[in-house]
Amino acid sequence: MRFLAYPYVGPQEIRRRSSDAPAGTPVSSLEDVQDWLAANPDALVEGATYVVDLRGRLRLAPRRSEHVACASGEEVLAAGEIRFRDGSPQPSVVEVTNLSTGYCPDVTCWAAVEGALNRAGLRPPSGFTTEMLFRRCTACGQVTLVKDGWFVCVFCDADLSSSWNVGARREVGD
Repeated sequence: MRFLAYPYVGPQEIRRRSSDAPAGTPVSSLEDVQDWLAANPDALVEGATYVVDLRGRLRLAPRRSEHVACASGEEVLAAGEIRFRDGSPQPSVVEVTNLSTGYCPDVTCWAAVEGALNRAGLRPPSGFTTEMLFRRCTACGQVTLVKDGWFVCVFCDADLSSSWNVGARREVGD
């Protein structure tokens, strides 16, 4: 399957500050998820930061971690926030978004998230529980979040593209 790889597009200062932070923990099985949640119990209350790396693996980090640190500074197939519920016999995913202002992934990255969750033994929801639309303003160059279908730049009031245009993406996969 072919996916789009998203480069880091956030502030370089955050990239520099995050370069020494621990990378996100790859989780490839339900046991990995359970171990990670046991080591990070706050994630059951406040959620976690996630990326899907270029190998299609889910990587988890504590909620206040930067996505670029979680990804070890690399490109990603998806990034956002995730919340779990500790359930019997296994944890479940109750929320997952594409909210990452460092990578600004398009909502089309859902297939990568769904695949990573399935491979980790988690049943994904039917899609992002909250979808974020990121656009780069062609007038002022700022990246902004589209809210309530209002495609207008919050910085300069210029109209925003209806298509994702934040940065250069490339196709990866077989």
